[in-house]
This record gives sequence, C-alpha cells and structure tokens, in this order.
Amino acid sequence: MITVFSKEYCPYCSATKQFLDSHDIEYQVVDLENDREKMMEIVQISGLMTVPQIFDGDITRENLIGWYDDMMAKYKAGKIFQ
Repeated sequence: MITVFSKEYCPYCSATKQFLDSHDIEYQVVDLENDREKMMEIVQISGLMTVPQIFDGDITRENLIGWYDDMMAKYKAGKIFQ
C-alpha cells in the first residue's frame, strides 16, 4: 500500500494524489497539517523536510519513494507502478 504524507496547502501533494488516482493506484493519505509530532517522526525516517513524502509498504527508509519529483522520475524510468 502506498502512503502519502501530505498537507492540504501543498500543490505537490495534490499533484501526487491526482497522479495516483489517474493511474488507479491504491493509497492512503496521512495529513500532517496540524500534526508536528508526526511530521518530525517522518522526517527522522526519511531525512526529508518536505511534503509529500511517499512510501511503498511499511514506513521505513528502504520503502521511501521520495517526494513528487522522485516519484515521477522513478515512474518514467519504469521503476515503480509498472
């Protein structure tokens, strides 16, 4: 299962969800808008200070897809969602 850590105001978060929806990829969203503690927890796992943060499977560094641009680059290279 894909997990997208997201904030409402983020255009890249919206683009990520639109991409996943348009490719019928099942995912869940974790809203970080008002959850600083959860955001800091995810930052410790990923090393990223931005959203979206996209994971495939368990929320571990090894399962980190990255953020929107990372996801698109991996998709175009045929590394994910094929």
